Amino acid sequence: MKDGRQLTMGIESSCDETAIAVLADGRELLSNVISSQIKVHEAYGGVVPEIASRHHLHNIPFVFKQALDEAGVSVDEIDVIGVTAGPGLAGALLMGTAFAKAAAMAAGKPLIGVHHIQGHIMANLLEHPELEPPFLSLVVSGGHTQLVEVRGYNEFKVLGSTRDDAVGEAYDKVARVIGLGYPGGPKVDRLAREGDPHAIEFKRVYLEPGTLDFSFSGTKTGVINYMHSAEQRGEHPKAADVAASFQEAVLEVLVEKTMTALDITGYSGVAMAGGVSCNSRLREKMTEACAARGARLWMPFPVLCTDNGAMIAMAAYKKAQLGIWSDLHLDVWPGLDLETGLGKLDAGYDAHPARSDARKL
Repeated sequence: MKDGRQLTMGIESSCDETAIAVLADGRELLSNVISSQIKVHEAYGGVVPEIASRHHLHNIPFVFKQALDEAGVSVDEIDVIGVTAGPGLAGALLMGTAFAKAAAMAAGKPLIGVHHIQGHIMANLLEHPELEPPFLSLVVSGGHTQLVEVRGYNEFKVLGSTRDDAVGEAYDKVARVIGLGYPGGPKVDRLAREGDPHAIEFKRVYLEPGTLDFSFSGTKTGVINYMHSAEQRGEHPKAADVAASFQEAVLEVLVEKTMTALDITGYSGVAMAGGVSCNSRLREKMTEACAARGARLWMPFPVLCTDNGAMIAMAAYKKAQLGIWSDLHLDVWPGLDLETGLGKLDAGYDAHPARSDARKL
């Protein structure tokens, strides 16, 4: 029975997690179901897009039912359905958006397309409801590394981004070369706790003066060359020292550039977002740097850092409050830009089924 709460469903399928959540009034998380494919892709050393798509197709009906059951609601009680429409793997995105459009059409519910990075940033609001734009966000994940000025719930300015590898991608490649396997980020983080972060001084890449862009390819290549050279000499470097030294090199750059962005923007704090924001050493270094400046640091719970439906539900809830909708022609954009791409997702007021014939499309 509908009890007056605004219920938002979030559907996420941009990579290898099939995730659906139900959020009440933008505050209370009623369910957050995540079906991970890590074990499936582990044997390949990374995500295989075609396999990911097939598993989304198989998993999403079960995740949908479990999310509704855990929330104790029916689909008829859901007010808004939000779904990730980009960026991500094309086939994986299609599985989520096709399911979301079918559910929205069948139940007569409004549909809202969400940018994946927008969702990661909005995940902070689930743990920190006092956080409101404008603020600075550091987005760090397997596919993205960006410093973002969050000007509004649906307005963003990218201040800096990676010019080559995302930091999470660099972690995965380093993990492979030191024999840790996939997924690399958590494994490097764990191993690094046993090593000396200054055993090997890998290159810190800051690029030209004044830029907030990042580059991690050179540091990653430095690790690979170091390991190959050691192998040719018959040496066996301590893997924990390599992991710790690599990690310290890339995290120093992340933290220093974030502090510079705080100076430039004048904001009082920074919100971390994305899977790499789970990294224990990054959290330590960011906490120390922000404390030294008297700046606030907002971080989501670890389960809300990796891909999940709750972050998409929160972003969709905020867009609904602004009266921003999508329609059932919603497409997917694997390379969707955060700053300029939101207009592709937003069809305007006429897409709301209560105000149009969108259900007939």
